[in-house]
Amino acid sequence: MKSIFIFCILIYANILYAKINLIKKENSDSNTTLLVIGGIHGNEPGGYFAPEILATHYAIKSKNVWIIPNLNEASIIADKRGIHGDMNRKFKYIKKNDKDKKIVEAIKKIILLPNISLILNLHDGHGFYRKKSEGNIYNPDAWGQSCVIDQCKLLRAQPFGNLNHIALTVKDNINKKLLKKHHRFNVKNTNTKNGNKAMQQSLTYFAIQHAKPAFAIETSKNLSSLAQKVFYQLVAIEEYMKIMHIKYSRDFHLNVKEVSKILKDYGTLVINHSFLLNLNNIKKSLGYIPLTSKSNEFYFSNPLGEVKKKRGRFLVYIGNKLITTLKPQYFKMSKNCQDKYKVIADDKEISLSKASEFYVNDDFKVIKSKKNRVNVIGYYKKDKTDESQIPISLKNLNKYYSIDNNNKIYRIEFYNNDEFCSMLLVHFK
Repeated sequence: MKSIFIFCILIYANILYAKINLIKKENSDSNTTLLVIGGIHGNEPGGYFAPEILATHYAIKSKNVWIIPNLNEASIIADKRGIHGDMNRKFKYIKKNDKDKKIVEAIKKIILLPNISLILNLHDGHGFYRKKSEGNIYNPDAWGQSCVIDQCKLLRAQPFGNLNHIALTVKDNINKKLLKKHHRFNVKNTNTKNGNKAMQQSLTYFAIQHAKPAFAIETSKNLSSLAQKVFYQLVAIEEYMKIMHIKYSRDFHLNVKEVSKILKDYGTLVINHSFLLNLNNIKKSLGYIPLTSKSNEFYFSNPLGEVKKKRGRFLVYIGNKLITTLKPQYFKMSKNCQDKYKVIADDKEISLSKASEFYVNDDFKVIKSKKNRVNVIGYYKKDKTDESQIPISLKNLNKYYSIDNNNKIYRIEFYNNDEFCSMLLVHFK
C-alpha cells in the first residue's frame, strides 16, 4: 500500500479562485475520505487549533483525511465570529456581492466531491448542552460539549448514514475520557428540517441535503483553557476516525499537558525562499526585515500562519494570535547567490542551505566566498563591510538585534553588492 501525504500551506482552489487551505493526507488503498473543517467562526479557536494539530502531528495509515483548518481566515485573524456576517448561515442562499461567496461556493464543491464520505464541522459553543435545564449555562439552549446532528438518519441508505447512532457512539466514548465530570458530552439534534430556519442555512445541513453525512463538534467556550477545548476536539475526531476505520498515529500523548505544549509551538516562517524566522519566543517586533517593495511570498510550517499588511508593516499571525510585527527594509533580490553557505561552528565546518538555522555553544565563523558579503546583524566592527572570517561569540553581539526574547538567536545575512541573497539563523545554546 502506497501512502501519499500532501501538505500544502496555501492552496488557491480553481473553484471561483477562492483561497482554500486544503491539506490532504491520503492513502492509495481507498476513496473513503473524512473532511474536517475548522474555523468557519473566527472566534472559536478550539475549532481551528485542533485541525492544525491533526494536520501537523498525525499520520493517516489507511483511507484519507482532508483538513481545512481555517476556512474563515479573515475572521480568525480578527477574532470575530464573521467579519462579513455569519458564514455558517450562507449555505442555502448567499447574495451575489457577499464577500464570503467565493469561499462558500468553493467549500460546497469540495463537500460534494464523490470521495467525501463524512464531514466534521468544528466549533466552540457557549455553555454545556443538556436536554433538561440544570442551571444558567447547563441547559437545552447551550451548544458546548455536544455532538450536533441535523436529523437522525440520511434519507438515502449509505455508510455512516445513521447519524444519531454514530453521534451517540462518539458521545459515549468521549465521556469515558472526561477531564471533569461536568464536561460530559451529549447529542444535540437540531431537527433542522422541522422549522429550524437558522440551521437550514448551515454547512452541515447543506451536506445532509446532498446525502453527505455531516456532524458538528461543539466544545464549550466555558472550558478553562484552549488546550482543554482542543483536547476534546481531538478526542472526538479520533472517535469519528475509528468509526470510519481510519487507522492513524500521532507523535504525542493525547492529554492536556501535551496539547498545551504543541499549541505554544508556532513553527517557522520562510519569506521569499531566502529568509527564515523561528516564530517560537520571537520578539513582538523586528526591524530591518529584507523584503521586496512589490510582492513577497510567505511560507509557514504551521497551517494557521498568515501575514496581514497594515500601515507599511507586516503582521504575522498563527490563528487569532499576533506573533510578531515585521518592519520591512526594501531590497532588490539578487539572482547571483550561492546555494550553500559554509560556516565553522565550534571548530566544526558545516554546509548550510539558504534560509536554514544552526546551533552553536561558543562561537561561529562564516567562511568567505567570492559571490557574497556577510552581515551579522548585531555585530559591529569599524571599517568592516564584510563580516566573514571573523569568530563571533554571543558576547560580541548586541542583544537589541536578537530575534528572540532570550537574546540567543541572531541573523546572518548575505548580499551580492547591494542586493539581498539570503539569511541563516544562529542559535546560541
